[in-house]
Amino acid sequence: MAIDVNLQHVSINFTLKDHIYDVLREGILNVDIYEGNEDLRLDERQLAQQLGVSRTPIREALARLAQDGLVEILPRKGVFIHRKSLDEILDMVVTWAALESMAAHIAASVASTSEIRALREFAERHSVTASSAELSEYSDANIKFHQAIFDMSGSPLLKSTTDGLFAHMIAVRRRAMGENNRATHSVTDHIGIIEALEERDSELASRRVREHTMRLHDHIRERWTRLAKRSKAVSENVKELRNKK
Repeated sequence: MAIDVNLQHVSINFTLKDHIYDVLREGILNVDIYEGNEDLRLDERQLAQQLGVSRTPIREALARLAQDGLVEILPRKGVFIHRKSLDEILDMVVTWAALESMAAHIAASVASTSEIRALREFAERHSVTASSAELSEYSDANIKFHQAIFDMSGSPLLKSTTDGLFAHMIAVRRRAMGENNRATHSVTDHIGIIEALEERDSELASRRVREHTMRLHDHIRERWTRLAKRSKAVSENVKELRNKK
């Protein structure tokens, strides 16, 4: 059974190819890729019906998304939202830490005072949503916070380099945010990063961003590895019980 992606009907006022690509990409970004082990298959016919278009532009958009690393097109099997392995996730987070720490290093020197002030106001406004009841809202705010660091660096290359990682980082951060009280720790880390930016301390801003992201890396390595082993053990026990029947 194909996964149901929440999509908006395509308006004829947009360039069809680009708009379908944007709509599908946005829909995939809103899927919890790493939550559970459900089938992440996309149904071309279903997508075409949802968007009110033929299957040809859907195929073209999916081909672009495959180049972006967001989907996999498997002959005779279908199209699947790409889910990275644990090793790939850990490697991706390390890469992100390096890129964002460089962005913070630059931002501390080049960002305007108003940009930094706006980031503080944004962080403080959303810090109250870090409770479990509003975790989804804070998770989205957390993602925007990290996007802002890249924006403030003023580096198009840094920003474009992270585009290919962005969808998976969103999914990883969303899943991890609700684990081990990470939202509360995230709020504290964000304020520390902002303080370094306000002080125009490039080295400190870079270090705090890197440490913040590497804490996510360590959390994933410890918790997700343990959960994966537990899940595998349960599956093997179930298989053994079935074989005994």
